Amino acid sequence: MALESNHIYQYSLLNALMAGSPHPASPFPPGNQGLGTFVLMNGELLLLDGTCYQLLAEGKIRIASPDDQVPYCAVTQFVPEHTFPHITLSQKSSIDSILSDWNAHSKNLFISYRIIGSFAALKCRTVKGQEYEGQPLSELGQSQFVAEYKDVRGTVIGFRSPESWQGFSVAGEHMHFIDEEKRFGGHVLELRDGVVEMQVAVVANVHIELPTSERFNDVTLKTDDEGVKKVEG
Repeated sequence: MALESNHIYQYSLLNALMAGSPHPASPFPPGNQGLGTFVLMNGELLLLDGTCYQLLAEGKIRIASPDDQVPYCAVTQFVPEHTFPHITLSQKSSIDSILSDWNAHSKNLFISYRIIGSFAALKCRTVKGQEYEGQPLSELGQSQFVAEYKDVRGTVIGFRSPESWQGFSVAGEHMHFIDEEKRFGGHVLELRDGVVEMQVAVVANVHIELPTSERFNDVTLKTDDEGVKKVEG
């Protein structure tokens, strides 16, 4: 399956994870970057240049098998529209400010980005996976593995989604990190003092495939805005 450049291809909904319904899908589409999770919400998914990494608790990483199933993912064939060759990120919110200054007319569109460089500090989380059937992401977030990495170099993959899409995806910034040597990473909760190259592209086309299983269609899906903000940082 060939992906069109700078389209987002998403399987399932964030609301399904919040409801504890992470149902397996077909293997993820072959884009060059993306985010998501794995069966039972065991770890974070990071797709980078065609290689899919499973970022696990305790800072462990494995390269996913082509046969691995994913209950939620968003991927793209990223082609930068603009590159900031040298920029400083004082904190996580700096990313949103830079994106808004770059394209003030993308409030209701998506933006994909790739950030490569050095960070004074990064705080990342990895979800450990469901302990019982139906355990919601909001509850998993209470026991997630959180680590702070200092003076690290690596890559951040991210999407900025419109506020109105909360529950379909993560409204605002959603980003995962992997270090340069592929030793550790996770969902980015905080970052500090990054000196980076930042590549960006606006996305106006989003393709969503929904599960057709009985379990997916039996669950009640609703948007827990406060729960999403708490667990996603």
